[in-house]
Amino acid sequence: MTATVETPQQTNVRQQVLVLYLASSALDARVVGWSTYDGTGATHPTTGDSDVPPYATGLDALKDGWRLFQASQLNPPYPGHEYDVSFLKHEFFFEKLVTV
Repeated sequence: MTATVETPQQTNVRQQVLVLYLASSALDARVVGWSTYDGTGATHPTTGDSDVPPYATGLDALKDGWRLFQASQLNPPYPGHEYDVSFLKHEFFFEKLVTV
């Protein structure tokens, strides 16, 4: 009698990344900018492909299962530069792990 060895089906996990720029450092602040990246290759989002953010707030993304893994540091502006226009400073990175 020959023994049959079953090999478990290989699971491929890929990362999806969501970058939200919020109006303030609070997660319940409104989204003012965003980017998405899909490590599964199923979608190919590009900058400016939607006028509507994927979520209204960072908290909404958490409620939908996105995991927060980075928030930008809160650095005070240099004196005299409080009203300079620059990068969006309230940046939050979220991820979802997806099985493909």
